[in-house]
Order: sequence, then structure tokens, then C-alpha cells
Amino acid sequence: MPKLKSLLQTEAAQCGHACLAMVLDYYGREMDALELQREFPSSMRGATLADLIEVAQAAGLQCRALRIELEELPLLQMPAVLHWDMSHFVVLAKANAREIVIHDPATGVRRMRMREASEHFTGVALEASPTAEFRKRELDGGISLRHLVGQVVGLKRSAAQILALSLMLQMFGLLTPFYMQWVLDDAIVAQDIPLLWLLSAGFVLSMLIGAAIGWLRSWCLAYLSARIGLQWFGSILAHLVRLPMDYFQKRHLGDVVSRMESVHAIQNTLSSSFIEAILDGLMVAIALAVMASYSGELLLVSVTALAVYLLLRWATFPTIRRLSEQQLAAAATQNTHLLESIRGIQALKLNAAEAMRRATFDTLMAETTNLGLAIQRFALRLGMANQTLFGLERVLVVGLAASAVIDGRMSAGMLVAYLAYKEMFTGGVSRLIDTWISFRTLRVQAERLADIVLTAPEETGGGDGPDLPRHRPLALEVRGLRYRFSGTDPWVIDGCDLSVAPGETIALAGPSGCGKTTLMKLMLGLLEPDAGEIRVDGRPIHAIGLRRYRRAVAAVMQDDQVFAGTIAENIAFGCETPDPADIEAAAIAACIHDEIVRMPMGYQSLIGDMGSALSGGQKQRIILARALFKRPSLLFLDEATSHLDMDAEHAVNEAVRALRLTKIVIAHRPDTIASADRVLVMAEGRIRGEYRPAALPGASPPPYARSGVAAV
Repeated sequence: MPKLKSLLQTEAAQCGHACLAMVLDYYGREMDALELQREFPSSMRGATLADLIEVAQAAGLQCRALRIELEELPLLQMPAVLHWDMSHFVVLAKANAREIVIHDPATGVRRMRMREASEHFTGVALEASPTAEFRKRELDGGISLRHLVGQVVGLKRSAAQILALSLMLQMFGLLTPFYMQWVLDDAIVAQDIPLLWLLSAGFVLSMLIGAAIGWLRSWCLAYLSARIGLQWFGSILAHLVRLPMDYFQKRHLGDVVSRMESVHAIQNTLSSSFIEAILDGLMVAIALAVMASYSGELLLVSVTALAVYLLLRWATFPTIRRLSEQQLAAAATQNTHLLESIRGIQALKLNAAEAMRRATFDTLMAETTNLGLAIQRFALRLGMANQTLFGLERVLVVGLAASAVIDGRMSAGMLVAYLAYKEMFTGGVSRLIDTWISFRTLRVQAERLADIVLTAPEETGGGDGPDLPRHRPLALEVRGLRYRFSGTDPWVIDGCDLSVAPGETIALAGPSGCGKTTLMKLMLGLLEPDAGEIRVDGRPIHAIGLRRYRRAVAAVMQDDQVFAGTIAENIAFGCETPDPADIEAAAIAACIHDEIVRMPMGYQSLIGDMGSALSGGQKQRIILARALFKRPSLLFLDEATSHLDMDAEHAVNEAVRALRLTKIVIAHRPDTIASADRVLVMAEGRIRGEYRPAALPGASPPPYARSGVAAV
């Protein structure tokens, strides 16, 4: 019978598609998080039941939507998709009259009583089964840790050094039982005092050498761990910042931070447990051979106890994995809530919502803590079982070994040595089992990190053509542009065409939500169009290369941020060796210079996205100065003067208008619109008309006949 695999969503609004992927996997079309993201791109707005049915039918499933009562859940064909909490989807795996088991793409596997389920189930369910067109498929392979780790410079050499030191340390440890045997059987029996002192001196020397080797190994291990962490975290961060904007728009900030923190968990396991597992394996092999030479009967007792322990860990692994998944998901939600509370502290205070926000955070924190306690409680039970099992094994081995000594089949020294080797053997094997379970549990962290590492970065390269000319205006042309957030969403941009001549200033106007900002993001290369083409100076953007294109353009967007640092560092953002004269010139052009020099520290005044004494208008002009510092040939402004008073707005508009470059402006305010050469009116995702402000002095623009066009 096929097994239903739990698959967690990687995006904020991906629950419906994740549920559908679990159903597909159950019927033989294997899915993982990466395949889910590639095959079922979700919308930032979520999915309706109709959307899921459409996608399921395209994948070869026949669906039946039902409205049922809670007590009818056991009658469903499982796995079935349930509508949950009015805004979520889960998969029903099992159901009877008392309880149900669901696979929640947000938290993992959950078992709950019918009374608890009644608080969440909305009464809507979706049955799905394969049709004749359904095709099974196996994935090429799992997520490779090597792929996640990548190349770490000096890893092989450092690992070889640590391994060599560890081998020497193990050899000294394996000699210790022989010391006890020789003292008991040779020195004491023969009453040979010189031999006793010789053995003692030899083993004191070996202990000192072993201590030195142990210290050296620990230092090498700490150095290797730090080196792996530095290189690996840096390379993953470099990959993260190269991901497309679409990746960040679909995820919560706390979830992205939580996935990055998975690096440390994987790093600690790989840098220590992996090498220790190799050494434990070698020590176990040697101890096994020595124990077999002493007594096969005693060895069988230890092997039986270890087999029972292995079965116990194997049987409890699914529970450990489930609890780990739930704790990571809960911790990510808690982090998101905390970050949102800190960033939105002003809104919290203005709405007197501190107590409500604190109560929600306490609930999330309690959930995370309870899951952590559940993991600890489970670990304590395993520890108690381990202690009981190997305590019984130890008593039985000592009894059988003592009988062998009494019968003359073993000497007292052999008994002591065997017991020492037995502890090495059972301890080594149990650590190997625990490490193996840790590696399997580590897959939970690896799958979370894979959402970052295995997501393709945006294509920033280009052809072999020349760079865009600097310090002269550029022409821009858009033809047949179409874009929507997902395959089930309506078109945000639908057949948009426009052209901008070199040096021309174009204003995009229209009602809020008509697609102006989305169009600007497409022209900046932040979003990838579904159809159509954007050409700059007659060349497609991707033929130029996004990196080269962005060096020639600049933008001020609605949600742009200033960064922690000085005003000068923010204006010269991205330039390692800026010229102070260029910084000052950009500030003058943005009409912020006079206000900066009146500050006590001038351009060295510290600012940031929080805790800054700057007004909204000052921040906006510093961001504009940052754009002008690049000396772009093409400038995009998305309501860049929305926080300014009328006089300041007019001054900025006149200063920007005097610049010799091509400008595309989104605006609603009359002064900014009046500064444009042409105004393009957008509605329903396309350009519906245009007019020239200069042709309408002191008058309102004419209305446009087509629906959805607002007067500007």
C-alpha cells in the first residue's frame, strides 16, 4: 500500500499546491519541495478550490468537490484535501469516528480528536484519483548534501589531518585494556614489581602523548568548523541575494532567516559527527575482532542488545522527524511575528495593539516551546530505554564472563580487558546508530536550506555585445508585454506597448492597482514577463545582461530602504571608493544638500531603517540622491516625491527635469505629472491613452472613452 509523504510548503501561500503535490506523490508521481516549486508555481494571493481542480486535472487526476459534515470524513476516499480554517488546505490521511490524521503543509503531520477538528474544518473537501492519462514518475535522486555544502577550500586537507590525529588517539585508547590485563595476569600474578613500574611508566607516557594529540585534534576540529561556517554561509548568502525578486515576495522574512540558520545545524553535524562516525566505525571493527577472540558467546549478547536498540531507534525515527519539522516551522512563524512587531512598532503603539500582539507572540512561543519539550521528553524516554537495555546487557555479560573465569576459560585480566572492549564496542555502535539517525533528521534542515540553494538565481549575464552607453539618454521600447503572478491569476499586465525616446520624460498615470509599479519592475528586470519584449537602445534587456543594464539605470521605488550607516554611505551605496564631490553633487541634485550640512555631523550622520531622526521626505530625497549618484542614462521614479511638500516637490521635479537623461515616472500629483513631456494613462494592465501636459495649460486632461481610465 502506498505511503502518504508529508511535504511542507516553502512559500507563504503555497498550501493548496503542496496538498495537491502530496496526493500526486501518493499515487506514484514523486514530489519534493524543489519539484513542487518548479511544477506548481503558486500565487502570492493563494489558490481557490477551483484553481486546485484545474491544476489537478492538468496533472492527470479526476476530482470531486464535496460539502460534507465532520462525521462523514471517514467515508472520503483518502488522501483527500480539506479546506481548513477558512484560508488553508490540509490533506486528510486517516479518519475514524474518534480522530483524524492530517498532513498540514505548514506544520507537518498532526493527529487530533474530532472535537478539535470541528474548530478548523469548514465542511469542504476534495477527492482526487488518477485517470488513464496519469503518469507515474520517480525523482532522479534526493537532495545531495554535497550540493548544499558546495566547495570548501582546504576541506580535504583539514579533514585528513583530523582523521590522522583521531586514528592515533584511538590507538592509544585501544591499548588501555591491555594494560589492565598485563598488570593483573603478569605483574600481580608473578609479583613482578619492576614489570609493574615499567608498564605504569609506559602507559603514563602514552596518556601524555594521547592528551597532546587530543588537544591538537580538538583545535583542528574547531578551526575546520569555523572555516566551513565562514565559507559556506558566505556562499549561500551570495546565492540568496542573487535570487529573483519573486522568491522574496512569496516568503515571510522570518522563514527565510530560519532557513539560513539551518546552515549552522548542518555545519555542526558535518564538521564533528561525520569524522567521529568514521572513527567509531574503525574502533567498533577492532573491538569486535578482539571480543570475538575472547568469547563468541559474550559477543552474541552485546550484538543482540545493539540490534534491539537499532530497531527501537528505527521505529521512533518518524516521530522524531515529525516533531523536528513542526518545531522548525513553529520557530519560523515565531521569528516572522517578532520581526514584524519590531518593524511595525509605530503602528502597534498608534493602534494600542501591544497587548494583543504580545498575546499572539506568547501563543506562538508556547507552541514552539511545547514542541521543544516534546522532543526532549521523547529523547529522555529513549535515554531511559538505552540505559535499561544496556544495563541489563552489562549485568548479563559480567555474570557470564565471571562464570568463565570461575571455570578457568578466562583469566581475571581477560575479564577486565573484555569488559573494557565491550564498553568501547557497545558505546561505539550506539553512537553510530545515533549519528545515523542524526543524519536522517538532518534531512529536515537540508530540505529547508534546499529551498534557497536549489532555487535558480536570476540570469544577470548577457551576450557579447557592448555595454550600454553611459552619460547619454537611452531609448526604451515595450512590445506586447504580459505578466501575471501565477498561471491561475488574472493578467496584471496584458498586452502593454509603449516607447520612450532618448531624453524624454514619461509619466505613468492611472488608478491604483492598474499595474504601474508592476510594469516598472518588469522594465527594471526585477520580474520576468510571461510574454513580450523590453528593448533598450534597440537591444533586449537579457541580451544586454541584467547586471550591465542595471549599472546604466537607476530607480527610486515606493518601498526602497535606507541602510544602517552614514548618509554618505547611503548615497554612495554600492560604490567602494566614492568621491565626496560626487556624493555632494547627487545630494544637491536631489535638493537635500542644505539640510544635510545643517546636521551636526553632516554627511557622516548615522541613519538606518529604524531609529533615524530623518523625516519621510528627507529619506526619500536621500534615496533619490543614491539613484542620481550612479549618473544613470535611464531613471525610474515610482512616486519618488510622495512624502514631500508642494514647494520641495516642485524643486525636486525641476532639478530632475534639468538632468540630461531619460525618465519614466509614476505619479498621481499634478506637479510631477506636469513636469513630464508625455503622460501615459494605464488601465486594466495596458496603456489606454496619452496626452501632453503642455498642451493643456491650467486645464484638466480630457477623459478617455475606454472603461477603467481615471482622469489625471
